[in-house]
Amino acid sequence: MKIGILQTGRSPEELRDAFGDYDSFFHRLLAGRGFEFQTWPVLDGVLPSDPNEADGWLITGSRFGVYEDHDWIAPLEAFTRYCFVKAVPMVGICFGHQIIAQAMGGRVEKFDGGWAVGAVDYATEDGASDSLLAWHQDQVTVKPRAARVIASNAFCENAALAYGDQALTFQPHPEFTPEFTRALIEARRAILPDDVADRALSGLGGALATEKYAQAIADFFQRDHTGACGRVSETQGVA
Repeated sequence: MKIGILQTGRSPEELRDAFGDYDSFFHRLLAGRGFEFQTWPVLDGVLPSDPNEADGWLITGSRFGVYEDHDWIAPLEAFTRYCFVKAVPMVGICFGHQIIAQAMGGRVEKFDGGWAVGAVDYATEDGASDSLLAWHQDQVTVKPRAARVIASNAFCENAALAYGDQALTFQPHPEFTPEFTRALIEARRAILPDDVADRALSGLGGALATEKYAQAIADFFQRDHTGACGRVSETQGVA
């Protein structure tokens, strides 16, 4: 099964030799599950011409905001809506989570509650409490009508969303490792409040639900999507 990675950001240059770029993070996360990958560097203006160029699409994280005025944002939103029309499944992570929500009628804003960095616990619809690594200020503040909340906490109400069989999106980063997160905090510490950075660094030793979410993403891509919604008009709007 071919997964197209829509790369909307890059790992910091000073960390890239040690940890790789953002697309390679997903190669590792989903390794051994029968996928092949091709990357489209969307932030360089490179987009697929048709959703059927891959069996499923994965939109990465980014340092950019989905509401910012970059030439590639609007075409990516249009491509996202086209995937809904064609019923080609999508997974979105962090920025990807936000751009799908925005494209489908939700609202994304810089959260006035500040940062979520490091290991964060999320309550899930199956009654679990899952810890995943996060790095964000922006979040989905109003979800699209078509989306169902499947994970949340007091800080991030819409932390994970499911759009029927069409899309599955997460605000946190199941593809991040504690080692990369530690290096990222140290490399970008100047932009973080000291208490946020210190708390995040001290909390990196706990168990994470990485494998659970890797399998959830794989299962989502591999299920039968023939019944996914094919009309954008049915999925737009907010709850």
